[in-house]
Formats: sequence, C-alpha cells, structure tokens
Amino acid sequence: MIHHTPLVMIVTSDIAGQVRGKGFPATGLGEHLERGVGFTHTNHMINCWGTIPATPWGPLGDLVLMADPATEVRVDFGDGTPDEWFMLGGLCTMDGRPWECCLRHYLASALESLRKETGLTLVAAFEHEFHDGGLAVRQGDSYSLDKVRRAGDFPGAVLHALQAAGAEPETFLPEFGQNQFEFTVRPAPAMAAADRAIIAREMVRAAARRLDRDVSFSPQVDPAGPGNGVHIHMSFRDREGRPVSHDPSQPLGLSGVTGSFVAGILKQLPAMVAVTAPSAASYQRLKPHSWSSAFNNLGWRDREAAIRICPGPETPGADVAAAFNVEFRAGDAAASPWLQLGILVRAGLEGIREGLATPEPVSSNPDAMSDGERRRHGVERLPVSLGEALDRLEHEPGAGTLLPGELLEAYIMHKRGELEEVAGLAPEEVCRRYRDVY
Repeated sequence: MIHHTPLVMIVTSDIAGQVRGKGFPATGLGEHLERGVGFTHTNHMINCWGTIPATPWGPLGDLVLMADPATEVRVDFGDGTPDEWFMLGGLCTMDGRPWECCLRHYLASALESLRKETGLTLVAAFEHEFHDGGLAVRQGDSYSLDKVRRAGDFPGAVLHALQAAGAEPETFLPEFGQNQFEFTVRPAPAMAAADRAIIAREMVRAAARRLDRDVSFSPQVDPAGPGNGVHIHMSFRDREGRPVSHDPSQPLGLSGVTGSFVAGILKQLPAMVAVTAPSAASYQRLKPHSWSSAFNNLGWRDREAAIRICPGPETPGADVAAAFNVEFRAGDAAASPWLQLGILVRAGLEGIREGLATPEPVSSNPDAMSDGERRRHGVERLPVSLGEALDRLEHEPGAGTLLPGELLEAYIMHKRGELEEVAGLAPEEVCRRYRDVY
C-alpha cells in the first residue's frame, strides 16, 4: 500500500462556476486557517475550459484565499482512496479586506443589506439535475424504480457523501431525461444553502469518480434532450425566526414583502439571466414547452414559470407558513451558487425598496399569447442566447447595483471570451464542450 500524506484544499467558486484553490499537507492546517493561501486576481478569470481569453488585471496583484472552518468537508468513501478534504473560502486583499470580486463576499454583503434594511433572513434550498453518462440507456425509464436499480452503488454513494459532508440530502430521484437524476437538500440559511450547493456538486463528482461514472451538471448535454436545471427555493424569516413569506389573506398567499421581492427579480430577469444561466448551452434549455423558463413570469404551481409559487401541504396539522416558498427556475449549474443567489437577493431587495406590487400570475401559456397580451401582463421573453443576455446586462440601468464595482466589467469580459470559444460551433458540439467541464 502506498503511503501518502493527507492533503487539504482551500477552494472557492469562481465566475465560471468552477471550484479552484490550493492544497497543503494536513499538518499545516492550523497555519493555513490563520493566514490562508495565496491567490491571484486573474485566477478568477479562468474560464470553464481552463483558458483566460481576457482579464482586467493581467499578471498583476495578490490576494489571499481564507477558509471558513464551518465549511470543512472530510469524506471517507471506504474504498481506500484518499479522503475528500476541503474547505470553502473567500478572497481577501493583502490587508484582510474582502475583495470586491469575491463571489462569497458578494452574497454575504447582499444578505447583510437584506437583513439591515428589512430585518429578514433568507432561507434557501437548491435542487440539482444532472446526467449520468455511465448508465446504460433504457427507453421509458423516466422516474422508474428500475432506473435507480440499474444505477447500482451510485445513488447510495452519493447519499453517503452528501450526508457525510453535512449537506442534508432530502431526496434522490430518477428524472425525466435519459440518464438524468435529481437530488434535493434540506433548506438552510442562504449562505449555508449556497455553500451546500457547491459542496453537493463536488460530492456527486467525487462519488462518480470512485465508481468510474461520467456525470455532468451541464445545462444541456444533448440539444434533443431535456436540460439540467438548478432550482432555488426561497422563503423569509423575521428577526424572531418566524416564517413570513405566507399571508393567507392574499389571493396567492404571498406576503407583501415576498411579492415585492419576486417582482424585483422578474423585473430585472431579462438582464440578470446572463448570470443565473451563464453558458451558451443554457439557452438551448430556456425554451418554451421544455419544462424550464422562457419568460419572466410568476406562476402558481407552474413548472415553466420563471418563479413558481410553492404552497406546502394543507393536510390537518400541517404548518403551511413554514413550508410555503417560491422557486426560481431560470438557473443552472454553470453559475456559481454564490453569484446566482447573490444576484437574486440584490434584485429582490430592489423590488422591496421600490415597493413593487406582487406580479399577476400567468395562468395561460405565455408563448401562446400575443405581444400585446404579454405586455399587459408585464411578461417578456427572456433572451434567446447568452450574447443577447450579456447585452441586456451590460446596458441595464441598474447593472451597477446588481454587479457592483469591478465585478460587472470582469463578468462581462469573462463571458464574452467564453462565447468566442464556441462561436460558429454546431449545437451538438457546444453541448459536448460544456458537458465535459460541468
């Protein structure tokens, strides 16, 4: 048996939604918890394929990646392979201040603004869909017991890893698409929920690696098949920890503050979808009649709405207020969960500041409406490509609020460079390239 020294990584989730960082011998853990590990600005600009088409910083600058010990993950798969051992961290300047392009700080500052201005804390839960390329295809196995059976040890290994990593898995299910699965985790305070989303994806990949599976969270692995989404469930608690998203006196059950939050997101969604669905492949998924989101609409139990109202069980004794939430559906795993949730909070908070009214839910198919009908309902088709979405974001009057400081420039530059790498490729090749890296 080969002797090895345990390795610990401090990692961050970057603009490409990739998890990168630095490692060190476990014997140095105490030292690195105190002083972090070195990082550089342009590391944040590495795209999903490992290239740097452009960067605002070039080779200049130094940062420190500081671990949050509360995020420590150490998982033994029991197969003799080294433990998965890492911690998430935030990027700081050399004098210890949060770097303005650190995505974890971006979410933290949005949540702090929400708390200070409204007294509310956000509770969230991420749903993930993914493709298991190691599973033999069988027609007609959507949602079937046999699909799980044929996956062998893989579902159990994933659940073990999620539990051991503290992600609190709730469900694991065979999805509609061929070789497609979904898992959900329990709700948590928003920062912990986003941390869990990052950790959970890595646990699925770690389990797959040990079982020689080929998994991908890419938003579209095949132009002809269903896409993989990331759905984010959100609700509010007040200062006393009481649920406040539900108001039974309102027609939709949405409290006033939740309605304004939703309105703020939907108002800016045509621009900010460049952040929540940030790949060229994402827009092969965001199409009408695909059980994803093609319009900036609110829906009641509607799984093609951008935001779906999710009432809980109404059986005797059920806590309706605690279960009530809204689900954001126009996102995927090409985005960093920190950035994805952070921009939702910032847009929603703008809606609260402006006192926006709860949007009218659309009960019919927006794609079947005339342009005039959609305008009357305040419904707009989302961009049909990442390039169009970036144009909207770049020229959005409130873009500097959504992505403050240097982050907007860096983000636009990063994503324009990504588009250049797939320009002119057939849809099948675009899907293949993203499938291999997510």
